[in-house]
Amino acid sequence: MIYRKKEAAELTRAVAYFRTSSASNVGSDKDSERRQREAVIGYARQAGIEIVAEFYDASVSGADPIDARPGFAEMLKRIESNGVRTIVVETANRFARDLMVQEVGYSKLRERGISLIAADSPNAFLEDTPTANLVRQILGAISEFDKAITVAKLRGARDRQRATGRKVEGRKGLVEREGGQALAAEARRLHRVSPKTGKRRSLREIALILAEQGHVSSSGLPFAPSVVQRLLSTRASATLSSVPPP
Repeated sequence: MIYRKKEAAELTRAVAYFRTSSASNVGSDKDSERRQREAVIGYARQAGIEIVAEFYDASVSGADPIDARPGFAEMLKRIESNGVRTIVVETANRFARDLMVQEVGYSKLRERGISLIAADSPNAFLEDTPTANLVRQILGAISEFDKAITVAKLRGARDRQRATGRKVEGRKGLVEREGGQALAAEARRLHRVSPKTGKRRSLREIALILAEQGHVSSSGLPFAPSVVQRLLSTRASATLSSVPPP
């Protein structure tokens, strides 16, 4: 059902989220769902918000993470597909009763650019209460700790690989890729002094010949002279280096 403030020319589009913990309170004839809907609709009309869809988690605890709620998951899919970026709930505890779940869930929504509004207190999720600040600080500390652990693990892996003499950082160079050694060998072959003329091909000429053979840059163009120069400075494959110059 869609609720809209008719006199408003431009409305903020939003979705409504309802949640009921007890199975005994589930049903359109029950007070919980009816009360939540009336509160959300009333707020939406006053605030000039158009409710374009409703999502309901029945018999779902307020301590359950938002990722584990079927209705909430369905709502996020809808939001990602229709451009809506606002969720309206009756109260903050309809979103989550557990403060940690509430802060973690709200943080995830903010990362997606989604606003969350409680009809009874529109600024509830923007207030900086001591408890909320503590939870955010704890979450931030955990995030930094996880990042530090990951960095330490990666550094250890790089150090172990470096000890073997292998390159461990950055993108693979052209020669390190599959077929790279053969490409370098061909470039060196083309650069040899011709026994007939006593001259070498220029780097640009080598790039053009390699392009004719199908060896081009990621943009489909012949290699730049600097790339050819790097190929020439690389040890050639023993097999192709034994091929006589053209």
